[in-house]
Amino acid sequence: MSGVVAFEWTPTMDRALASGVRVVVIVAVAVVLNALGRRAVGRASLRMQQAAGDVLDRAPEKLVLASKRRESRAQTVSSVLRGVTSAVVMTVATLLVLGEVGVNLAPLIAGAGIASVAIGFGTQSLVRDVVAGLFVLIEDQYGVGDTIDAGEASGTVERVTLRATQLRDLSGTLWHVPNGAITRVGNRSQDWSRAVVDVVVDAEADLTLARQTFATAAQSLLADPVWAGKVHGEPNDMGVQALDVTGATLRVVLDTQPGAQWSVERELRQRAKSALDEAGVALARPPVQRPPTG
Repeated sequence: MSGVVAFEWTPTMDRALASGVRVVVIVAVAVVLNALGRRAVGRASLRMQQAAGDVLDRAPEKLVLASKRRESRAQTVSSVLRGVTSAVVMTVATLLVLGEVGVNLAPLIAGAGIASVAIGFGTQSLVRDVVAGLFVLIEDQYGVGDTIDAGEASGTVERVTLRATQLRDLSGTLWHVPNGAITRVGNRSQDWSRAVVDVVVDAEADLTLARQTFATAAQSLLADPVWAGKVHGEPNDMGVQALDVTGATLRVVLDTQPGAQWSVERELRQRAKSALDEAGVALARPPVQRPPTG
């Protein structure tokens, strides 16, 4: 039949079809791997939350807040790791697809390598901050509401991100501390806290009576509904901590709710002062400073 052009399958078409099939396979595998990776991260997060829930069901009261925070931390870490998983899978899949469609990856990879080195030098502190922030979340070093000592700044944590931590100190100053700059941190309100109260009585006072009175004042906190919920366990009478010409230092410690130690210490000092006054136990007085004689 004249005018009819016979279709001829060429090697170029064969290569294009094979390349297209490989691109589809790469995209499909990337989607599956991304889904599996995000699901694995989600299941790991779920196990962390279930473990926190199990602890919450059987934990003593002072660990309840810690268990709840572990659940929140698991959700945060899960979100970060899911994003990282998707970024890695999609980046590799994109490079493979570009290679299949004929894009020369050598200049692209070389340029990306040079750019990454330049960016790496310029963002070393940023990478250090992000890595440190990730470990802060994973290890639950501190969280929002904790009172911490971060070296250069101390205060209550108001916000934690992968890059920086925001602290509000006692004077109201808000400190922005890069996570990578925190070489050590002391958390004063994680899981539980401890109130430590010292009372210095006169050196001539009856120490047995003073200790009994001080311990009774501490015990009265447990009988007060306002303070009973902030104190855990029984007060621990630590006895005489120091003895010198100024007087005898007595100490009582109590385990408290996270962050409640300061209010408990203030209340116990007030109660101890009233109780010691009623018992006739005098507090120590500083020695009188006499002017030098000429």
